[in-house]
Amino acid sequence: MEIILKEDIIGLGFKNDIVTVKDGYGRNYLIPTGKGVIASASAKKQLAETLKQQARKLAAIKAEAEKKGEALKDVALVIPVKVSANGVAYGAVTANTVAAELQKLGHDIDRKIITMHDAKKVGDYVATVHFHKEVLVEIPVKVVAEGEEKAEEAPAAEAEAPVAAEEAHVEAPAAEEAKAEEAPAAE
Repeated sequence: MEIILKEDIIGLGFKNDIVTVKDGYGRNYLIPTGKGVIASASAKKQLAETLKQQARKLAAIKAEAEKKGEALKDVALVIPVKVSANGVAYGAVTANTVAAELQKLGHDIDRKIITMHDAKKVGDYVATVHFHKEVLVEIPVKVVAEGEEKAEEAPAAEAEAPVAAEEAHVEAPAAEEAKAEEAPAAE
């Protein structure tokens, strides 16, 4: 059965695409929910006319999608999760989790346009954001154990602490010498 989609459906197609689906899926889900119409000859003619009229509008939508994609180009996510002793997460990192992390970074992205295999172990994954049918952005997602993230930050803080302590020791004797010089001058 051929269906003209009325909205984007991840894994099937995009708005105004003509797709072939099984009869039951088309009759029982797509058509009743308003997500598609039967691709009859008259519906195809109407679609062609609509696409001609919306060509400029579609170009603007694509340009906006590319702009959003450029904003996410250099984003890499590190998501801490609770894990068991063998590295298996208690729960999973999903598209919802990725959307929440992007929200924290100031990118308001709908979870429905993000696709990702559920991350159930510690490791590196890729989340794909579908802004437009021609604009896809892949975001690297690193899933780490909660303790490891803090452990990675701690050595950096410890490396800075000895430097600060050495600077304090260098400044302290100089300050003591200055006080010693001022004391005899006051007598």
